[in-house]
Amino acid sequence: MKAAVMRAPKAPLSIEDVTISKPGPREVLVRLKAIGVCHSDVHFWDGAFPAELPVILGHESAGIVEQVGSMVSAVKPGDHVISILSPFCGTCEYCLTGHMSVCHTVNREQFQRAPTEAPRLSIGKEKVGQFLNLSSFAEQILVHENTLCVVDKDMPLDRAALIGCGVITGVGSVFHSAQVEPGSTVAVIGCGGVGLAAINGAAIAGASRIIAVDLSDEKLQLAVRFGATEVINPSKGNAIEKVKEITKGGVHYSFECVGAKQTAEMAYHMLRPRGVATIIGMIQPGVNIEIPGIELLVTEKRLQGAVMGSNRFRIDFPRLVDLYKQGRLHLDDLISDRIGLDGITAAMQNLKDNKGSVARQVVVLS
Repeated sequence: MKAAVMRAPKAPLSIEDVTISKPGPREVLVRLKAIGVCHSDVHFWDGAFPAELPVILGHESAGIVEQVGSMVSAVKPGDHVISILSPFCGTCEYCLTGHMSVCHTVNREQFQRAPTEAPRLSIGKEKVGQFLNLSSFAEQILVHENTLCVVDKDMPLDRAALIGCGVITGVGSVFHSAQVEPGSTVAVIGCGGVGLAAINGAAIAGASRIIAVDLSDEKLQLAVRFGATEVINPSKGNAIEKVKEITKGGVHYSFECVGAKQTAEMAYHMLRPRGVATIIGMIQPGVNIEIPGIELLVTEKRLQGAVMGSNRFRIDFPRLVDLYKQGRLHLDDLISDRIGLDGITAAMQNLKDNKGSVARQVVVLS
């Protein structure tokens, strides 16, 4: 198969012929039709986070099941599926208490092949790293069955792919992690793909005020289409003071979708007493967040993280598909460009440069 291979940080990805193994027990081979380019891919491409090299990046994808291995019960050949980077085992403490999205961080080895087995991906005798259980910048993926969710065949796969990361991360953080209440007030910092999904989710949840915060006026204009009721550009004034002025004291919920110390602290300081700040962005290892400790006691403000929208993806994905079909989840407006595999490097550079017109760039395969 053809795949975009990363051999060094910041270097252009090379389109190479990669050997993909046959499905083993509980493994599924999927022919990909669409792959979203996410800012998380950029963090590994530019070296901010370590990656096993060579590696095939990519983790936001949808396609059609081609083959299944033994013991597979969740999918069958011909199914249309969305992938996710947070598979679940179904038997650990986190799965049994309804926190499936945490499972992959403590049971990572259950979703990978043992070191003694043939690798899933290789180029000649060279093993190729599988990124986040997926490696979606390719024509095919070979994954554990609990990485996939079947969706209706009439769902366009270029839009379905977005659900697998950016949308579930943003909308799921609103629905599950923060549990936004109808009539409450919300601030979303960062209006890229994840931030726009969080804004959309807050609108669906019935928030009365949704304040979008971003340095790009283009993205703020886009945020209004997704449900923002007010917009703030921090380069034109103190964003925290403006949020408190608009809401008469601060928001009930804030969402940080950038992945930086300054914006994480901003999300906390925008809260009213008993407010909840949810950190969604990928903050680099070694970076610490500073907040006034006494405030946690006297105001009962809360600061929390959310991985992949605290999802229950086999329940969530079909529901999000239904919301899209109803016209309430604005996936069409998320797609800013459709490209081929050879356009991925430029797409990641667009995200790194923070181009205001870019929401989600989608690789479309025949």
